[in-house]
Amino acid sequence: MTELVSTTPGLYPLPDWAKQDLSDLKGHQKHDLISGDEGPEIVDVYDRAREEVVSEQVDAGLDRIVEGQLRWDDMLAHPLTVHENVETGGIVRYYDNNNFYRDPQVKGELTFSGDVAAELDATSELLDDEALQAVLPGPYTLAELATNEYYDDDAAFLDAVGEFLAGEVDAFPEHETLFLLEPSLVTDAPDEDLDERVPDAIDRIVDATDADVVVQSYWGALEEKVYAHLMDANVDALGFDFVAGDRDQTLYNINEYGTKDDIALGLVNGQNTLVESPETVHERVEWTLDRIANKSFDRAYVTTNTELFYLPENRATEKLTALAEIANIPEVKA
Repeated sequence: MTELVSTTPGLYPLPDWAKQDLSDLKGHQKHDLISGDEGPEIVDVYDRAREEVVSEQVDAGLDRIVEGQLRWDDMLAHPLTVHENVETGGIVRYYDNNNFYRDPQVKGELTFSGDVAAELDATSELLDDEALQAVLPGPYTLAELATNEYYDDDAAFLDAVGEFLAGEVDAFPEHETLFLLEPSLVTDAPDEDLDERVPDAIDRIVDATDADVVVQSYWGALEEKVYAHLMDANVDALGFDFVAGDRDQTLYNINEYGTKDDIALGLVNGQNTLVESPETVHERVEWTLDRIANKSFDRAYVTTNTELFYLPENRATEKLTALAEIANIPEVKA
């Protein structure tokens, strides 16, 4: 029997009251704040908002609790935009949607920051026996979202980003799971010289934690060659977007090249306000696992296919409940 674990890839929508409070504080608007240099009033807003989104996950009954990444105005680029050796450039479209982020321009060595570790420390204090899940951009995605003006070439930059993220993870409090979000592997697939280096960059991060590590891709299917190389990474699970893109290609990759003993299934739409019922989510789990040939999974992480910040706050909360309630439905036999 496959254990179903309900979770999310994080990056939650900021509560409406927090948006208003931040707007009122010193004229704060979305991309005006240099994250990491917030004054005490702004820190207090984010602290209270974190407590709210953590409580919502606990109340819903999710198996893994994320911090929510409410301070990440620059979405997955955040770990670099707050770094002392990185300057924020102009506004850039965030993938193919109406969200934008500030281009992080790396001007110096990517030394230890500790920004995300501090967020997770604060989250740990809010939990009792719940399992903490850390969330980071994967090394390839973070490198793709940045402009390298310090390292020799793309390969050296990818290696440096992997080392940087590993150093950040080493400072994390105890966590059960680490999700590395790698949408750029789909939207901006690495060239032949770089894709072979992606598993090594990921493995540096894996070596820095005792947690189960999941590499979650989304916004479509991975190219066959990219997937084959990704299988070389020493992770516990690969995650797939079964909402957007070519599901047949994703299933072909899994059946042709195999996958890990655990799997993450992006089956709930992280961008559409239609809320799936727990029964619908469970049916999607069974449909998907039935189409993976000759493979039984120890664990399936059931999640949204993308980050949640695209959704209105109330719809995001409702989707948490739908995910959590799959545990009340008879177990999947796959």
